[in-house]
Amino acid sequence: MKLLKLAGLSLCAGIAALSFDGFTSISSVEARQKTLDQVLSDVRAERQASAADNRERLARFVRERDQQRARLTQVRNQKNAAKDETVRLEGVRDQNRVTLEELSAELDQKNGEFKDLFGAARSAANELAKQVDSSLISAEFPGRSDALRDTATSDTLPAIEELEYLWLTYLQEMTEQAKISTFDAGIVSGNGQPETRSVTRVGPFIAMADSKFLVYKQDDDDNEALIELAKQPGGGRTGLAGNVEGSTAGNYVRGIVDPSLGVLLDLTVEEPTLDEYRKQGGLVGNIIIGMTIIGILLGLYKLVTLTLVNGQVSGQARSKKISKGNPLGRVMMAYQDTDGADTETVALKLDDAVLKEIPKLEGGLNFIKVLAAVAPLMGLLGTVIGMIQTFQAITLFGTGDPQIMAGGISSALITTVLGLIGAIPLLFLHAFASGAAKSVSQTLEEKAAGIIAEHAEGRRG
Repeated sequence: MKLLKLAGLSLCAGIAALSFDGFTSISSVEARQKTLDQVLSDVRAERQASAADNRERLARFVRERDQQRARLTQVRNQKNAAKDETVRLEGVRDQNRVTLEELSAELDQKNGEFKDLFGAARSAANELAKQVDSSLISAEFPGRSDALRDTATSDTLPAIEELEYLWLTYLQEMTEQAKISTFDAGIVSGNGQPETRSVTRVGPFIAMADSKFLVYKQDDDDNEALIELAKQPGGGRTGLAGNVEGSTAGNYVRGIVDPSLGVLLDLTVEEPTLDEYRKQGGLVGNIIIGMTIIGILLGLYKLVTLTLVNGQVSGQARSKKISKGNPLGRVMMAYQDTDGADTETVALKLDDAVLKEIPKLEGGLNFIKVLAAVAPLMGLLGTVIGMIQTFQAITLFGTGDPQIMAGGISSALITTVLGLIGAIPLLFLHAFASGAAKSVSQTLEEKAAGIIAEHAEGRRG
């Protein structure tokens, strides 16, 4: 009974489940059918919108195509018009070329001999413009080369005014070369700023202001201007410039001119000073200079002292009063200390006194002689060092730049010159001082020999 009840319950449950599933399936189908209708409706709406967009794009494309065709037609028309204009202009060019050739031939025929004359005038104007640009006279008369350069570069025949200006400029350049003129002009000094000052010009050769020489060159702005030399020439040349500036008409003064129109003045300015020569000698040159100064001072001191001692000895020889302040007096006092001694003892005492005086007289002379001998050797050492530097520069940079080699050779030669300059006065001082010392020594020996002879004669008497 229990089994039947359980089976019945299971059957009822299955029927209920079947009834529920069927209801669910019918509801899902209805929901799915409704969704597909919506999708179909949406697709149809999207299709209609897309069709409208495509129609609009097609219409826009057609409009743009028509516009491009119109533009292409317009460009082609412009191209054809440009071709026609090119053909027309080529025809005009050919016609003008023929006309120009005809006119040139006619001009050459009419010019005749004047063509060569005008060519010479242009050449003369070009050469004169170059001369005027670098001439010192242009500092007083600026702007003369502009018209000349226009004449030289012109393709047309020069007018009578241009030829007259060329002739007048030639005449002015010639007449101003014989004049000493004073005028106010801008001068570029060391600070680079132009200053208006009074300038004295001697022809085209030289110019000066405030006792300083000027050159006519391009300034920093590539303009021709009077430039004050950064380094004025020495040797009293600036004083000569002052003489010329302070002179009056009709008077003769001593001055200088540069016939090379500034070249020699530039070379004079580039000449090294004594201090620059000393710097070129380097360490060896400074050592030679120091040795020379020491030797000269010592030599002068010995020469002066020996001259004074020689005078004192000469005075003692004439005086009967014995003084300890001179070598002869000390020798004579040594003789007085040998009172009653025999001749041999007196001779030994006097020789000893003379030998004591000689080192005092000759002291320092050997040192001067050594310095005189060492100075050329030091100069030779500097020469060798300079040549080594020169060959090192040649090894590094080659022989293309002579200035590199010139620096080492200059240093080498400077030390040689310094050594010779130091040795020559030292040799003279040593010779004079040695002569003075020998003179005093000879005087002492003669007086000592005389005293010994008198002593021997006295003892025999």
